[in-house]
Amino acid sequence: MASPSSLLDHKSELVQKTVFSILFSISFAHLLNDLIQAVIPSVYPILKESYHLSFSQIGLITFAFQLTASIFQPFVGYYTDKHPKPFSQVYGMLFSLAGIVSISYATNFYWILGSVMLIGTGSSIFHPESARISNLASGGKRGLAQSIFQVGGNFGTALGPLLVALIVVPYNQKHILWFVIAALLGVAIISKIAFWYRDHLIFRKHKTPPFIDMHQLPKRKVQISIAILLIVIFSKFFYSASLSTYYTFFMMDKFHLTIKQAQFHMFIYLIAYAAGTILGGPLGDKIGRKYVIWLSVFGATPFALLLPYVNLFWTDVLMIVIGIIISSAFPAILVYAQELLPKKLGMVSGLFYGFAFGMGALGSALLGKLADYTSIQYVYQVCSFLPLIGIICYFLPNLKKKG
Repeated sequence: MASPSSLLDHKSELVQKTVFSILFSISFAHLLNDLIQAVIPSVYPILKESYHLSFSQIGLITFAFQLTASIFQPFVGYYTDKHPKPFSQVYGMLFSLAGIVSISYATNFYWILGSVMLIGTGSSIFHPESARISNLASGGKRGLAQSIFQVGGNFGTALGPLLVALIVVPYNQKHILWFVIAALLGVAIISKIAFWYRDHLIFRKHKTPPFIDMHQLPKRKVQISIAILLIVIFSKFFYSASLSTYYTFFMMDKFHLTIKQAQFHMFIYLIAYAAGTILGGPLGDKIGRKYVIWLSVFGATPFALLLPYVNLFWTDVLMIVIGIIISSAFPAILVYAQELLPKKLGMVSGLFYGFAFGMGALGSALLGKLADYTSIQYVYQVCSFLPLIGIICYFLPNLKKKG
């Protein structure tokens, strides 16, 4: 029979290994969470037609969702840094479930607003703790772990429009209730992860947080670097808001497509976006996150500038390229920020997820106003310049260690 000390050594060895079963489980939970979120923009054409909504109101719906999905995240992360709550994600998924049921029966603009805010609250509870679990299960391969986690969310976002086109568009708003299945499955998976997380926390009590690499940067340099990353998040997610919220309308307006046809083209872009996420984390582990962030934001510029002026075929081609390039940034950004503030994993994850959602909210609201006053195609012409801001990444310090 093994002695307690040998069992402890065995557990300690396991903690240092990459726990792929947990990474893939949390990634699948992320898929389900973001699939539920993706229902919101996917049903915009149905809601707009049914309740005679303006683009400004569509923007406000996104704003309400993104605001609740962003404003609580840093606070959730800050609190769980000090008081980890392994089962908090279960409560988050229950909020999302309530939001899906509510939006299925919503009959006016304000009811829709309340419904999306429930889903946003669920998302704000889910993300900070999930990012921490990915770090704990990474075995030190933080970029890879973050990419596995992120790609689940991106595939969920990609599946949303496709499933809405198949399940909801041919029928009616009530068929959104089918997505309750995703929420219930999410609760089951997150519950199993929560037990692993709880046991992991008990084992690690009074020990140094895992996989912390202490840099030697002065505090001022860290603050400047965080500010640069937030500016990059602004550029990336403001531009992404034009793609996620209004791309269906852009395709319908410019190429005279049906809702179902436009959703298919949206799916092409979102699959490319998911594929890019797989590359960003491991590439950051290999060559340094600074270079991945720089190239993935600034590198999308020529393709974004061309997008408003090409035909349908080249629109799909450019959107695939833009999706792959720009999506590789976020895993690298998040892990880079965690390395800048290694003792505040929950808070920094909540801050960056929250700021990302917040920029998406602000972008959706302002771009909706702009679309009402001008046109949806003009919105895309203006937004095509946003990736240029990515050049500021040149000033980030390189945290990749030699050898």
